[in-house]
Amino acid sequence: MNGYVAEVAGAPCPTLVLEVDGIADAEHVLRPLLTEVRRRLVRQGHADVLKIALVSASRHPLFDLDYRFVQCLPQAVDAFDFRGSCGHSILATVLVAGELRLVPRLAPGDRVRLRVLNNGDHIVCEVDGSRRLSGDFTLHFVQPQGTRLSRLLMTGRPVDVVSTPAGTYGVSLASLGNPYVFVDARDLGIGSQAELFGAGAAVFDEMQQIRRAAATLLGMPADSVFPKVAAIASYQSGRLAVRSISVPTWHPTLALTGTICLAAAASRPGTVAARFLDGRPGGTTRVEIDTAGGSTAALVDVEREPADALLQWVSVSRKQARLLSGPLDLDTVRPSAARAGAEPLPLTA
Repeated sequence: MNGYVAEVAGAPCPTLVLEVDGIADAEHVLRPLLTEVRRRLVRQGHADVLKIALVSASRHPLFDLDYRFVQCLPQAVDAFDFRGSCGHSILATVLVAGELRLVPRLAPGDRVRLRVLNNGDHIVCEVDGSRRLSGDFTLHFVQPQGTRLSRLLMTGRPVDVVSTPAGTYGVSLASLGNPYVFVDARDLGIGSQAELFGAGAAVFDEMQQIRRAAATLLGMPADSVFPKVAAIASYQSGRLAVRSISVPTWHPTLALTGTICLAAAASRPGTVAARFLDGRPGGTTRVEIDTAGGSTAALVDVEREPADALLQWVSVSRKQARLLSGPLDLDTVRPSAARAGAEPLPLTA
């Protein structure tokens, strides 16, 4: 089993990309194997790696790679979340796939097609630049035959009300790439971009309460990392300002899945995101996003119809990935005794 550690600019941590011949679906199969892999990572000085990407040559004729994302949780070496996806880890996977010879050596203009097994997403990763140990990419989230914008809303409503001990909030619950809770930063008592980007533990805890309340509303486990949560506002005309939470702290920027989900939600009238922007015309629209760690933008292509609108694709460009180490010696990994329902194993070697 070959593995490489890669990082993407703006990601909260590096990703371990593992080549797996035929990715197993069952958590009870993956958990003990990944527990031992994670123990090996700790021993090799990679305790900061909290994202694992499992990749193999796709068995589907329309795709190059099959990809599965696993989120490591910081509290224990055998703690994982198998839901959702990660755009930064997808970019790391494409970079490593060239090293693993799962795709030809990457060159500008190449396009690598991924099938995300976690949620069925179809991704096209375009190579903008290629160097020996790094590359520049544009990530396209393609919607098969178009997806109605109304279907991105997890409850069918542009705004839902959730209550926590701290108060009551109107939020938008949208899912594209990953499920997200978008809350108006003004409802958190935030009045400026400096306050948003400098918010501390009190706002962090309040947002976590909102996230857990939304998870309960959606029938999802409150202790899962999904849905993600982000506070949004606008302090410059035509631009969104965002602060989001990752695992286990503030995200330094905004997850790629958060970027595309926010851009799509902003294209749906009535959502928390759309209230900050002018009416969304049909065709291709650019959504500008500012974060504490820098700025990014997403292109959204929407085909307007009288009753609804079809989302065709969302793209994010100018993303850079680079290899940190590898190949790692993982050929002798054997599953540990970790199993579902057992006491968590400590994060030690």
